[in-house]
Amino acid sequence: MTFSAVLAQQETDKLVTPPYLQKGDTIAIVAPAGILKNRKEAIYKAKELAESWGLKVVLGKHIFNQNSHFAGTDAERAEDIQEALDNPNIKAIWSGRGGYGSVRVLDLLDYSAFLEQPKWIIGYSDVTAFHSHIHNLGVETMHAMMGTSIDDKPELIIETLATFKKAIFGGQLKYTIPSSKYNRKGMAEGQLVGGNLALLSSMLGSRSQTDTNDKIIFIEEIGEYKYSIDRMLQSLKRAGYFDNCAGLIIGDISKIKSNSTKWGSSIEQLVLDVVKGYDFPVLFNFPAGHKEDNRALIFGRNIQLEISNKKSSMVFDK
Repeated sequence: MTFSAVLAQQETDKLVTPPYLQKGDTIAIVAPAGILKNRKEAIYKAKELAESWGLKVVLGKHIFNQNSHFAGTDAERAEDIQEALDNPNIKAIWSGRGGYGSVRVLDLLDYSAFLEQPKWIIGYSDVTAFHSHIHNLGVETMHAMMGTSIDDKPELIIETLATFKKAIFGGQLKYTIPSSKYNRKGMAEGQLVGGNLALLSSMLGSRSQTDTNDKIIFIEEIGEYKYSIDRMLQSLKRAGYFDNCAGLIIGDISKIKSNSTKWGSSIEQLVLDVVKGYDFPVLFNFPAGHKEDNRALIFGRNIQLEISNKKSSMVFDK
C-alpha cells in the first residue's frame, strides 16, 4: 500500500489493517522502554514460542542494553525500532516489555516506510504511547501480551497465548464474559481505542492524543491510588474524551495502592461517578491489562459491544 493510499484511507473512518502473519514471516522483538535486566531468558522463551508457531524472530541490536531506567539510551532504543519499521522483511514489531520510556522515542522515529508497508505494533501498558500515536497515522495496532509475559504461570496465560496467536494470524476475535453488577447495559458499535490510563492521560494535548468521537474506549491500569485514577479520568473528561464516545470498557485495574485517607467507594463506582453525566454503555472486568489473563485486542478495529444482565460480548469486525 502506498503512502498516498494510506492518507486517502485516513480520510474515512476505517484504519489500515497491516497484513496478518503467515508461517515463515519474520517478527522483531524490541525494548522500547524499560530495562530488561535479568529477563534475557524470558525473551528467548518468547522467541522460541513465536518460532514454534512457524515464525522467524530477530532481536533488536540493543535490546539488552542498560541505561539507568531504560533498555539503552533513547537513541539506541529508537534505532532498534526504526530498523524494524524500515525493514520490509519484518512483518510485526513485538515489545519485549513496557515499563516507561516509549514516549521518549515517539518523535525520534520516521514512520514513512511503515506507512508504505504497515506492520503490526504489539504490546500493552507503556506501549499505549505507540497505540495512540499510530492510530493517528491511520493504522491498526495490537494490544496484547509482551515477550516477558511468557514468564507468567502457564495455566494462567492460556487465553492470553491463544488470543494473541489468533489475532496475529488473522482469526476473528470474539469475547463473551460474565456481566458485572456495576455494568451500564446497552449496545454500541465503533472503533476500539485506548490502553493504559496513565499513558492516555499523558498523551493529552499532544499530536498523539486520540480522537474518541464515536469510538469505544478501553482503559486498564496498575499500581495507582484511587485518587490518582480519579484524577486521570477527570483529566480525560475535561479534555472531552467522553463527550461523544460510543462506549467504555474497563479492563484490569489491579494492585491499587493503599492511602491513609480512604477513597470511600469501589473502583467501579469511581468510574461510574466520573461518567454519570453520559448515557453510553459501560463494561467492567474485561480480561485485558496487567493480569495474567490478557486477551488480545485490535485498536482501531470496529467492534460490536453488547452489555446485558448475565453476559456481555465484544465482537471484532473481520
